[in-house]
Amino acid sequence: MGTTIKDIAKLAGVSPATVSRVLSGQTDFYSEKTAKKVKQAVKKLGYQKNTSAVELVTQKSHVLAVIISTIQTNAADQIIDGIQETAMKNGLDVIILYAGEKNLDLQRRALETVIERTVMGILLVAIDLNTKNDALLRSANIPFLFLSIGFLKGRFPFISSDDFQVGYQATKYLMDKGHTKIGFAAADPETVIGQLRLAGYWKALSSNHVTPKLDWVYDGEFTYDDGISAMSYYEQHTDLTAAVASSDLAAIGMLNQAQKFGIRVPNDFAVISIDGTFLCTIMRPQITSVTQSFREMGVKGVETLLSQSIKQFKSLYTPIKITERQSS
Repeated sequence: MGTTIKDIAKLAGVSPATVSRVLSGQTDFYSEKTAKKVKQAVKKLGYQKNTSAVELVTQKSHVLAVIISTIQTNAADQIIDGIQETAMKNGLDVIILYAGEKNLDLQRRALETVIERTVMGILLVAIDLNTKNDALLRSANIPFLFLSIGFLKGRFPFISSDDFQVGYQATKYLMDKGHTKIGFAAADPETVIGQLRLAGYWKALSSNHVTPKLDWVYDGEFTYDDGISAMSYYEQHTDLTAAVASSDLAAIGMLNQAQKFGIRVPNDFAVISIDGTFLCTIMRPQITSVTQSFREMGVKGVETLLSQSIKQFKSLYTPIKITERQSS
């Protein structure tokens, strides 16, 4: 196997991105001392420069990299469909890498893998990037966007739903139906998405003069099993009449567990899910949802990377809507 940019970076004690810039003749972001170390490593390892190193920097590549979380939800399918369709229309190929679930090392490995290769841009789907990997992403000098996750204070450019409004509108919908004791189930409070949705939930309750109890919120990681656990907990420990489920899978878990307990949905307990994918329509009862524009996120992501304004782009919120079905 031939020498790679990663081999050079390791020997020189620099990042793969820095090696790419030195090899392409860029003069930004590194010192002459660093350039000398890289060139010495190149000579020692006998590295032969190829066109991919040049394309990486000049952005003549026709490959788009997509890095995706492995959190167990189905929302990413629609985003990927939007990415693939729009990429194909623009003559781009797509490669997909997985970065685990809030895993610092897997995130770093995915980023390094992309940086070493010929890509014209990076789309990070539902990746809550560890702050220790921020510098690596920024230093790559490759256009990038986050999809289906927003950030505060302009940390990264993104296209996403407004997750505060997602939590707020879901809770307000249940309150408009007459519920005041409402749970918030299976979201991860350590993620940006979970924090923003929970903040929207609290705001909707407080705006209607409802003081929630701490046991109304049951944490999780957006999964089916978390939905089962949440409903089991609510049945034994609370007198709630409704809940916001953090994902369609979590909502399905809640409904299945409710049936096991003999709880009638929506007569005894109402549920609204967040996402609004096809899963909401194959359940009985069908699940009311805050429906997100996932496919549009993928389409807009590719279009934005290809636009001339990518360097000035900050954020875009895609539409959400309440889709009323049988679970509420």
